[in-house]
Amino acid sequence: MSWTQTRSRIAHAKKADPKADVTDLRRQLKAERLEDYIQRTVDAAPPLSQEQRQKLAALLSGGGLHGAA
Repeated sequence: MSWTQTRSRIAHAKKADPKADVTDLRRQLKAERLEDYIQRTVDAAPPLSQEQRQKLAALLSGGGLHGAA
């Protein structure tokens, strides 16, 4: 699902019930927007080295860059 569809689902849920819990939808929206941004950035950038990929993978998996130097 695209992030615009998720954004629409949030709006519809809040319109139907202003007190609706849309926490999961907001989390999904942030993840989808991040995925879209990452994809556009990767598409526009030159290929990464294996070391650069490992550092980014550590960051995305929640390990941060500590010890990845």
